[in-house]
Amino acid sequence: MSSESAGRLDGKVAVITGGASGIGEATARLFASEGARVLIADRNAERGPEIASEIGADARFVETDVRNGGDVQGMFAAADDAWGRIDIIYNNAGVGPPEGNVRDCDEKTFDLVYDVNIRGVWLGMKYGIPHLERAGGGSIIATASVAGLTGLAGMAAYCASKGAVIAMVRAAAGEWASSGIRVNCICPGGIATGQGWLPAERIEASRRAWASLHPVGRSGEAGDIANAALFLASDASSYVTGQQIVVDGGWTGPDARYDTMRGVDWSQL
Repeated sequence: MSSESAGRLDGKVAVITGGASGIGEATARLFASEGARVLIADRNAERGPEIASEIGADARFVETDVRNGGDVQGMFAAADDAWGRIDIIYNNAGVGPPEGNVRDCDEKTFDLVYDVNIRGVWLGMKYGIPHLERAGGGSIIATASVAGLTGLAGMAAYCASKGAVIAMVRAAAGEWASSGIRVNCICPGGIATGQGWLPAERIEASRRAWASLHPVGRSGEAGDIANAALFLASDASSYVTGQQIVVDGGWTGPDARYDTMRGVDWSQL
């Protein structure tokens, strides 16, 4: 490949959890198009191999449950065996099942959210960092959420889990900066993916609903987050670590209540 057409991830190897759908799938395809070799890790043993096959020779699939330390070690070993190094780890796998309020949320649901969203990210760091050290450095990315920055009623466990991811990223960034390992996370707003479990017709309904709630007037798409991940994975972000990159269509930015406030006759209050 000529220098004029070089991809932004040429020569790099990326491991992406939750890579068989949604944000993970979009990121795997984008990374591969930018020259990376990609290990797709996911529990979906039907869709995962299909995506790897569609990407081509520079992709592999490994069935992985990110809650299981043995599985996580296995996915890294598979990438190392295939390509001899790992440069990028995207701890993207996550769940957000219906919870109800903090009183009604059952313990099984709470444990699932924490096991996948926090333990899964922690295991991805714990067992992935030695590979990045051997490569001389690299980039770790995690999918957090605007829910980790603002409280969302009816999603307390999910909000707490994503807030924990943000805090863990900050701590790990400080621990590994001197080793050339950058650690960041992305905080998506409302993304029309369904996290791999919504049927297509429900995804389209969620897309319409999210559009009305974001100042930019549209739902987020998986590609929006994949583009942010590409920046964090590439050398373009070599001076960025310990950060939460918010990609939310303005959700946490402008306060829409200001329009209402401007119409208030303050002299009558």
